[in-house]
Parts: sequence; C-alpha cells; structure tokens
Amino acid sequence: MDGVEIEERELLSDRIRNALTDAIASGSLAAGTALDEQDIADRFGASRTPVREALRQLAYNGLVEVRPRKGAVVTRMTPERIAEMFETTAEVEAMCTRLATYRMTPLERSQLMALHESSAALVEAGDYDAYDAFNLAFHEGLYRATHNGFLAEQALGIRMRLSAFRRTQLRHGPRIHRSHAEHGDILAAMAEGDGEAAARRMRAHMLNAANSLSGYIADHLGIHSL
Repeated sequence: MDGVEIEERELLSDRIRNALTDAIASGSLAAGTALDEQDIADRFGASRTPVREALRQLAYNGLVEVRPRKGAVVTRMTPERIAEMFETTAEVEAMCTRLATYRMTPLERSQLMALHESSAALVEAGDYDAYDAFNLAFHEGLYRATHNGFLAEQALGIRMRLSAFRRTQLRHGPRIHRSHAEHGDILAAMAEGDGEAAARRMRAHMLNAANSLSGYIADHLGIHSL
C-alpha cells in the first residue's frame, strides 16, 4: 500500500469516526446499540479496515466498548455523568489557564494568539471538523504553557474523554462563533497578566459548552438531558 492509499484510508477513518461521534454524542445512537462493522462499511462505501480504526479510536475515548465475540456497542453514558465530566474539566482547564497566564513565554503567547486569529476563517466557513482540530491544538497549547507536565497530561486525558461531546456542542446554533469569541476574551485576560480573570473566563467557556450540548440534544431528540 503506497502513501496516498494510506492517507486516503486515514481520512476515511476520520470521516467515519466523526459521523459516529456526532451520532453518539447527540443520542441518536443510543447506549447499548450494536455497531456492525459491515453495515458501517457499506454506509460509507469503505472496507472494514477504516471502520475498525474508527471504532478503535472511539473505544479509546470511551464512547464504545469492544466486547469479545460480540463486537462494538455504544457505551452507556448518562446525562449526569456527562455533566460531571464537564464540571470537572471546567475546573481543570481554569487551573491550566491561571498557571499558563503566569508561566507562559512570550513566544508561547504569540503562538496562541496566531492560532486563535487563524481560526476565524474556519468559523466563518462553518468548518466544524477543522475548528474542532484547532480547538484541540489551542487547548493543548494552554496545557503546555503551564510548564507542569503532570497537569498537562491529566488535562489532555480528561479532554479526550469529552472530545465527542465538545465536538458536537459546536453544532448548536451560533456556538462556534461564541466559542471563538470566548477564546479571544480568555487570551485578552492572559495578555493583561490577569490569571484569575482568565481562569474565570475559561471556566465559563467550558460551562457554556455544556449548555450548548444540552441545547443540541434537546433540538435533535426533543429531550432536555443535561
């Protein structure tokens, strides 16, 4: 298999993973639903190889459980559990933002600013997948800027567990625009050296994401679950 074929397979795997992620996070694929590899492959016009890779990534993020001889099923994740995870990550991200404000280098600050500015085009284009990738890079940049490796590892681990839900909430109404604006407000406080204000804004940013996810689920399934 040459490099082009490998890249195409990886892109297809990402597309399958993203589609399943949205379906699981919104609740349209309910907990306990069996995910048949061949059915998914037929739906996307793919072989089973990229499907297996997508399911492997979903299992790593805790969205599906792969059972011996039974295949993959959607993990049971209650609204209460999701709310608890968002509450936890809001506090961890606030802590990271506060430390990063005081510890980041001028180069790290300018790189975050440049990354934020470059994401404006993604927001205007409504490119959710690209903005989701930017969002991860932005928050990872904040983690590194704490210069606390252990904290950065914990923050990233929690983030990956919530990645599906954080991705899905961007699709609710004008959330992607508000997310971008909130990043700007956080960076403004950091530029002023006000770690407490930056932390408060980050905490609000994460709780706004949780509220947006609740709205997305309500709009698509007619239920209020968070």
